[in-house]
Amino acid sequence: QVQLVESGGGLVQAGGSLRLSCAASGRTFSSYAMGWFRQAPGKEREFVVAISRSGGIAYSADSVKGRFTIARDNAKNTVYLQMSSLKPEDTAVYYCAAIKRTVLTREAREYDYWGQGTQVTVSS
Repeated sequence: QVQLVESGGGLVQAGGSLRLSCAASGRTFSSYAMGWFRQAPGKEREFVVAISRSGGIAYSADSVKGRFTIARDNAKNTVYLQMSSLKPEDTAVYYCAAIKRTVLTREAREYDYWGQGTQVTVSS
């Protein structure tokens, strides 16, 4: 069992930056690849970015490529999402998720554990 708790959301102006954190419980954090997803009102949950268990491999959705960066610290059981050049369309609830697989995936249904989410609002 893995419990995930996101933090760092808030209100930011367009063009600004924000860093989200996701703290995981348990001693097996490094066994899980991690992903960030987001869900805007009235829309389906969408993939943002994922990172491998070691942190050596990551890939992003085209909509955030070059603006968002994922990183992890296995010693701290934490994964981060650094967001820059934020746009109003980035407004959503952001969720972190864990998957016990080697291969990264953008499919939300394949992830095993989810956090409760943190709200990010970007004003124009």
